[in-house]
Amino acid sequence: MLYCFFVIDHHRRKILHFNVTAHPTAEWVCRQLRKAFPIPSPYQYAILDHDAKFSAEISSLLRSSGIKPVQTAIRSPWQNGIAERWVGSFRRECFDHVIAIDEAHVRRIAREYMAVIS
Repeated sequence: MLYCFFVIDHHRRKILHFNVTAHPTAEWVCRQLRKAFPIPSPYQYAILDHDAKFSAEISSLLRSSGIKPVQTAIRSPWQNGIAERWVGSFRRECFDHVIAIDEAHVRRIAREYMAVIS
């Protein structure tokens, strides 16, 4: 199983950062957030779900970048509808037609998909 991490700008509905891993950890998420958000960040909020990987370490990293972490309620995907819609579109338009082989293959499919939709 592969896990996709993405950061989406809600204002423009544009993907700012995307990566894939088979073994997501809090440390890996922190690295992705450092790549996604410059310091100081022009963004005010980061909407996070209740995944265990979004730990206090990640919250402090976001706060140090000037971003307020906001967690959605448990089992409430409608609280982050833009991200949920992107995930659904990405799955339907890419993986209903292609079998992903590995992480590099998913990254390539994602780059091509994002180039088409932007």
